[in-house]
Amino acid sequence: MGPLAGVKVIEISGIGPGPFCGMLLADLGATVIAVEPPERLAAPERPHAITSRGKQSVVLNLKDPVAVEAVLRLCEDADLLIEGMRPGVMERLGLGPEVCLQRRPALVYGRMTGWGQHGPWAPRAGHDSNYTALSGALWFAGPAGEPPVAPSTVLGDVAGGALYLAVGLLAALQHARSTGQGQVVDAAIVDGAAHMLNLMLGAIQRRGGNFERGTQAFDSSHWAAQSYQCRDGGWINFAPLEPKFYAELLARLGLDGDARFVRGQNDPGLWPELRQAMAALMRSRTRAEWEARLGGSDACWAPVLAPHEAARHPHMAARQSYVERGGVLQAAPAPRFSATPLAMRDIAPVGTHTREILSTLALTPDNLENLLRSQNT
Repeated sequence: MGPLAGVKVIEISGIGPGPFCGMLLADLGATVIAVEPPERLAAPERPHAITSRGKQSVVLNLKDPVAVEAVLRLCEDADLLIEGMRPGVMERLGLGPEVCLQRRPALVYGRMTGWGQHGPWAPRAGHDSNYTALSGALWFAGPAGEPPVAPSTVLGDVAGGALYLAVGLLAALQHARSTGQGQVVDAAIVDGAAHMLNLMLGAIQRRGGNFERGTQAFDSSHWAAQSYQCRDGGWINFAPLEPKFYAELLARLGLDGDARFVRGQNDPGLWPELRQAMAALMRSRTRAEWEARLGGSDACWAPVLAPHEAARHPHMAARQSYVERGGVLQAAPAPRFSATPLAMRDIAPVGTHTREILSTLALTPDNLENLLRSQNT
């Protein structure tokens, strides 16, 4: 069932990156118990809640001290805990890291926020693009003179948030298993998004350190490093940054005899003119016609596909990168493992495992029944 089989995770359900991280750990084989609020019971059937995939669902009202005690008992044999509240909320509930680590000294306590646990902006509300804007990551998301735009949730919530939280949790788990000492992982989207810039920062500074938008391929200002619309409305993306790939693109498009394009790889002054010329050229054929011309070349290109199209593309289909379960299209677990292959697990209705799990916690019969009655399970 994956390389994390035997790892127990308690997820205090929230929104966005925390549940995504929990899904990722469940995909990798961990047992993830999602502690969900009673209001989720209003819609117990949730076939579209993909980030709940593979988890066990327990409904608890964390304003009830008995429910808080139940969570602490769950922590006693847990390896990881995930929470995504604003700073201070878990402490007010009685579930802060000090309390949980007293119950389970080897527990790794993962905190997922946008701004982090400290700093002037830590108490503020925010969403994905706010965090990437402040971190510097949004700066490069678009050509100069156009609004910086990045795919919603991907750059901040998932990449800068959930994935960094997962790496932090697993690194701290390794330490805990070696030493018996748990710790707190402060995963802030602003930190992760900034850290992801290091590949780009090194390249920019190696070329002189000019961070102005419109002067480098990294912000999609380069004429050959962006997407163009075809005659039928489809789009194709290009990114042939190395000279040999750039030359192949020109040859495939019939532009290798145009001196402007030949000079235009490293001349930002030409890029606006070449973008306009390329846009006009791409509108002269359909996407299928351009795909046929580009063929299996190394021109560093790909069609821009909607997820349902991507699922049917021969390459993605061969890898089974997407699956459909119960009529819901979703991406398959990733990455792939040779010795511990991953299994696709189902999405459980809210509260499915409440009685089963609470019954293992040695609660008094009265407390157990009161909790069950209060959650309507």
